[in-house]
Order: sequence, then C-alpha cells, then structure tokens
Amino acid sequence: MNSGCSIVGLGLHLPRTCVTNAELERIVETSDEWIRTRSGITTRYFAQPDETCSVLAYHAATAALRDAGMSAHELTHIFVGTFSGDYNLPTTACLLQNMLGIAGIPAVDLAAACTGFLYGLESARAFTSLYPEARILVVGSEVTTSRINFEDRTTCVLFGDGAGAAIATGQANPGPIRVLDVMLKADGSVGHLLTVRGGGSACRPVLHESIGPEYFVQMQGREVFKHAVRFMADISSTLIQRNGLRPEDIDLFIPHQANLRIIEAVAKKLGVSMEQFFVNVDRIGNTSAASVPIALTEARAMGRIQPGMKVLLTAFGGGFTWGAALLQF
Repeated sequence: MNSGCSIVGLGLHLPRTCVTNAELERIVETSDEWIRTRSGITTRYFAQPDETCSVLAYHAATAALRDAGMSAHELTHIFVGTFSGDYNLPTTACLLQNMLGIAGIPAVDLAAACTGFLYGLESARAFTSLYPEARILVVGSEVTTSRINFEDRTTCVLFGDGAGAAIATGQANPGPIRVLDVMLKADGSVGHLLTVRGGGSACRPVLHESIGPEYFVQMQGREVFKHAVRFMADISSTLIQRNGLRPEDIDLFIPHQANLRIIEAVAKKLGVSMEQFFVNVDRIGNTSAASVPIALTEARAMGRIQPGMKVLLTAFGGGFTWGAALLQF
C-alpha cells in the first residue's frame, strides 16, 4: 500500500481578521455560551474582499515551498481542494498556478468538500506512483464565509476561512513524512443532508433574481453529526487494521476540525483518549478542505509531532465524502 509518496513541506495561512463569539453576537442572534457548548468554537478567521480563495492558497503554498526548500518552478502538478473557489471558471488551481508563475503544469480543483485535502493527497500518491520524479502541490483552501447565510445561526457560527498546503514527492525525492496509506469513500445517497445548491446547472437562477438560501450552506445538523462520527471512526479503524495496527498505536489523530463534539465522539468510538487528538477548532473553526492541512501544519510546529510518530488524518464532508490517511514521521 505504501507507494513511496512523501511529504517534504507543509504550510498554512489564515486571514488577518479574527472574529470572536462576542463579535458574532452583534450580527446574529446567538451567544458565546450557545456556540461553545454546541461546537467548542471561540474564534475563527474571516477573509476580507482582497483575501480570496486563491490568495489564501497562494500564501499557504509559498509557506509549504519554503518549508520544503523548493522553488515553485520545481512543481509538476497542482491539486486544490475547495468548495468556495474564486469562480466556477477559471478554477482556483489555475489561478494559483498563475500567481506562482509556473504556466504549463497540470492544475485542477477537487470538489470533495471537507475531505478535499485527503482526496488531493491520494491523487498525489497515485501520480507519484506514475511519475516518481513528481513534486505535487496539494492545497486545501476555503473562503467558507462566502457561502454562509448569516441569518442561519445554526451554520454561520461554525465556519471560518483559511488555507493549508503540502508538497508531495515520489520515491525519486523522498521526504521526512511518508504517506503509508490512504482510504477514501463517498455516499451520494445522503448528500441532501449538507448542500450548497445555488450556482449549479440544476439550480438555474432567473436573470437578476436575488440570491436565495440555496446559494449558502444548508445542513441537517443532527443527521450530519451522526454520519460524520460513524464514517470517520469506521474508516479510521479500517485503515488502522489494514496496516496491522491498533488505535493505541497511533501517536496522534488529526481529524477534520468541524465541531469539538464530533471529535470527542470519534475518539470515544475508537476507544482512545482525547489526549491522542489534535484540536484547533476552538481557535479556527471549520475551514472545510483547509482544516486538515492547517491542523497538520500547526501540530508539527507546536511540537505535537516528533520523528518516529505515526499520525492519522481523517475527514468528512458534504457529498458525502470521507477519508483517512496514515503518515509516518
């Protein structure tokens, strides 16, 4: 299962505006206590108009390139996971490619919602198997606030903006973080539980029609919670067993940072302590596809990851999509 894929650089970028629960109280009918007890979130970051999805991705990508000691001109492919790109066309990956000044290499967006980074990582693992010399930029970047209805207090308090990035390489250029295994899944039969319908070809607006709620995140929270816990716990357990390990053999779990209660429920279902989980949802909120790479970058920078550790990433997103990845540092 180990394809020889490595990660040689990590990076993140957060918008400059930090928004507290108290500040949200002034624009939506909610309270700090209501938000914290239901999600564990106290702050999140909101992008300003000049901080587009591609701009956030660019800053995270350049941070990852610096970490890898690489030039953008050494990249061979770009994968960007996002549901909140600058436009439908051109794609955020193509905008990012232009910002990096590296025209010519393949660049594509991956629409897997909050699992987008893991879908990108598995794509990179496949491409590095085909091209051992490949150096692939994998980014999760989101301006989720562009798709949030601030009249819906059940969703608007959960999300934030940001970007995280990794540089994946093949066996010709091995790095310090080995990607041992990845597993991905999807189930479109429950996709209606978490949607952003507006803008799609099946939801055509009348010319000059005002924007309606279908253009924003709509979520059946209780059902999404149950599916998120079950899917992330099950795929994590399966991936761990597939590699001859037990949950207690994993040194650190880095889950999608959607909601503290979801993370706690996943830990309980796996039978491991919350001390084995990295959590930053309290400070950053749910940044969708950016969540896992931001958390991974932070965990390493904070010393939570040391050489020799096994780290498991897991995520769940609209579609529904979910996945897990096993890394060896």
